[in-house]
Amino acid sequence: MAGLTAAQAISRHFGKVTVIERDVLPAEAEPRRGTPQCQHAHMLLAGGLKALQTLFPGFENDLAEAGAVKIRAGKDLRFERPGFDPFPIRDLGFDIFSMSRPLLEAVTRRRVLQAPNIGICMRSRVTGLVAARDATRIEAIRYESGDGPAVTVEADLVVEASGRCGLTLQLLEELSLKRPEETEIGIDQAYASTIVERPLDRNADWLGNIVLPSAPDSSRGAFLFPIEKQRWLLSIGGNHGDAPPDDRAGFMDFVRSLRTSTIYDAVKDARPLTDIVRYQLPCSIRRHFERLESFPAGLLAIGDSVCRFNPVFGQGMSVAAQEAVILGRLLAEDVPIDRLARDFFAAIQDTIATPWGVAVSDFVYPATRGVRPADLAQRLQYGMALTKLAADDPEVHRLTTEVSQLLKPQAALREPALAARVMSLM
Repeated sequence: MAGLTAAQAISRHFGKVTVIERDVLPAEAEPRRGTPQCQHAHMLLAGGLKALQTLFPGFENDLAEAGAVKIRAGKDLRFERPGFDPFPIRDLGFDIFSMSRPLLEAVTRRRVLQAPNIGICMRSRVTGLVAARDATRIEAIRYESGDGPAVTVEADLVVEASGRCGLTLQLLEELSLKRPEETEIGIDQAYASTIVERPLDRNADWLGNIVLPSAPDSSRGAFLFPIEKQRWLLSIGGNHGDAPPDDRAGFMDFVRSLRTSTIYDAVKDARPLTDIVRYQLPCSIRRHFERLESFPAGLLAIGDSVCRFNPVFGQGMSVAAQEAVILGRLLAEDVPIDRLARDFFAAIQDTIATPWGVAVSDFVYPATRGVRPADLAQRLQYGMALTKLAADDPEVHRLTTEVSQLLKPQAALREPALAARVMSLM
């Protein structure tokens, strides 16, 4: 998703854009090898949907036509969190869409390929970035395609959208340049997922359900999302060694063990449609490219290459799309290539700050690795008091949802008048 949205953003400013892709991309919405997490629950947050609408006008209609399920924020998705089972049901005034990750990719890819100057080179693997003789800029990439010989292609701009950022980090070492500092939050998140049939005759007043864990005593939680073709995608998970099993009986025992029985009661008799798949992520990681004094011109990193979040919070795809919008804006402002990386890495920090602030909440678990903020206890207390206030006040509920959906910055939750109300409850 980071690569596709970046390609769209830059296609308006360059004559030709080529996406180098390892996989053979499916024509339809199907899982693929290059995205091992694609069979698990994904959430396209409202901020991500807004960014995709900017990049692809009419994108909401494309999703609806493809079968994505429209969800009214605060009303159709039931939140069960400690002390609030469920959190108050309210119409918060905006919609999001729920779908499988392969469907979202397929819709995005179709829109990208409508641009006449974008091509996708499949079954190809980039093996290196080629710097100019003066080592101050990138001038080409090398890649291998199928069984053929290695190919070198000149480029004015290279955007690395791989999750591990290996090519960029390797180049910095080759040029004897400093690598970006990295901040890690070690959570050892593990989850398992399956797709089941969604009954047509349900009388429940919700389309999907989220069960949040009783942290720090338990990390077990679950997502039950409606997706295309009248199905539910169920993902369950835990951290620090509490990994759900991949056999059906063990999986259902894990579902039964959740803090509430809502999801278990909904799916216990549902017909399974897929096998159970598992995925693990050791840590959230943030690479501080914005702190580098030297960085090659004509090169950028985007999406997970810059910051990879705990997938439980569903932020990665939306942040990548928002970063692509920022990249397109900078290019529209005619920022020169030799200054583009510096300006881009600086400009995306506000976009990263809000979801990274959520990732910091993983330090509620004693086993979480990393440098704990000195004010962690106060942050957690503030969050609990804010939740209580949001339950009582519809306007605060809307605001907290807008922040969690990446429509507003986290700073909105610290406005003086609101902060005074929250602190009175701490």
